[in-house]
Amino acid sequence: MQKSLYLTTAIPYVNGAPHIGHSLDYCIADVFYRYHTQRGHKIRFQAGTDEHGNKIANKAKSLNAPIEEYVAKNSKTFREFIKTLEVFPTDFIRTTDPDHIRRCQEIWKKLAPFVYSATYEGWYCTGCESFITQKEYEETGGVCPDHKTPYEKLSEKNYYLKISAFKEKIAEKISSDELKILPDFRKKEILNLIKDSPDVSISRPKKNLSWGIPVPGDEDQIMYVWIDALSNYLTVLGFPDADISEFWPADLQVVGKDVLRFHAIIWPALLLALDLPLPKVILCHGHVLSNGQKMSKSLGNVVDPVEVIKKYGPEPFRYFFLRHIDTFADSDFTWDKYDAAYAGELANDLGNLVQRLATLCSKNSVSLSSSDLEESKSLALNDSGFDELVKSFAFSDAFDYVWGKVQDLNRRIDEEKPWSLIKSDKPAAISCLKSLAKSLLTVSALLYPFLPKTSETIVDIFSKEKITPPESPLFPKS
Repeated sequence: MQKSLYLTTAIPYVNGAPHIGHSLDYCIADVFYRYHTQRGHKIRFQAGTDEHGNKIANKAKSLNAPIEEYVAKNSKTFREFIKTLEVFPTDFIRTTDPDHIRRCQEIWKKLAPFVYSATYEGWYCTGCESFITQKEYEETGGVCPDHKTPYEKLSEKNYYLKISAFKEKIAEKISSDELKILPDFRKKEILNLIKDSPDVSISRPKKNLSWGIPVPGDEDQIMYVWIDALSNYLTVLGFPDADISEFWPADLQVVGKDVLRFHAIIWPALLLALDLPLPKVILCHGHVLSNGQKMSKSLGNVVDPVEVIKKYGPEPFRYFFLRHIDTFADSDFTWDKYDAAYAGELANDLGNLVQRLATLCSKNSVSLSSSDLEESKSLALNDSGFDELVKSFAFSDAFDYVWGKVQDLNRRIDEEKPWSLIKSDKPAAISCLKSLAKSLLTVSALLYPFLPKTSETIVDIFSKEKITPPESPLFPKS
């Protein structure tokens, strides 16, 4: 009997609006979710918001907003954004949820054998909410490369998690792929990083960090973001109150490369300290570039995902970012590429295919039986080439594979010319149209994890007793 599946996404800070990187987390995870639900598997899909820390407190203060109202409003914004992507997690967690706070404090107590108190003096980035080593400080010239702000020199008493107690075991599990990190070059990065990974601060003095979860037994210390935030993957399942073995270890955790080191080093150490198994796969996606450059406010090249969705809708957004943005590598977005993909591929390859075939079927009174529909779906659910790509988490390649079938269908129509065949051999033409329609339904089932609404629309058109073309094209050209 197959174990129930568990899928997670990194929880974003609520000190800003959703960005393209968040979209990738949700869309990539949703492919995995829909693929498995389509096959009848039981799966829990987590998303949420990270609502503690100085960045959030400072932002609320700058807006003169009560912090509780500020985080509630922004958490709602993220939740609504996820829905606009046609993504529907089964579980949504806020780190300000009372259950999460209580469970985090229980987790802290369980970590006690691997926690010690020490005074730290070194460099800190408020933007990253993370301490860095002297070596990193020197390599970056004392300025955070992500936030373009100088590091602060801090001296404070904190609690530490003994990463040193687990480094060898984590490296061993990553090397053997017991904890599989994708893509492979990210795995190599982590194996290099882990050698020099220090014990990590897991608290900050309340005088320096007031907005967060109090450390049990020490009201002068507040839990640091990585214990608070990373624990969400467990607390949303009910840990430590409940037995989570039905879903844990996670089958897939989707993260961006900017938080990979925390998920691949600190997170496994935390789990080992809790005597819990490590996740099976951590998938690290790259960044979306804008005209070949990293997006930044200073360059003025930030692409707002809401603006992109507004232009054509959520399905074209999913199409571009799941097919043309590589699952693992940095990839480029430009409006020209986006418009070309919409007009030349979605509207022409798929939209025109559906319109042409539905029109031909309608004119010649072609319809499909229930057994035809089942056969088409079965072919999709047993496509080994597709399954192999999805199971290796190469989702953009899997989408390419499906799109090849869309293009093959267009070629078949042009080559078999059912509109001409009907004049000379009507039974052969009817058989040809039925075969094409069945093939399109197989393609639509394969498309479902990527373009769920489009897939459902195609099924609706071709499964009716009388096939009727849609009144307007699936992807109208502007």
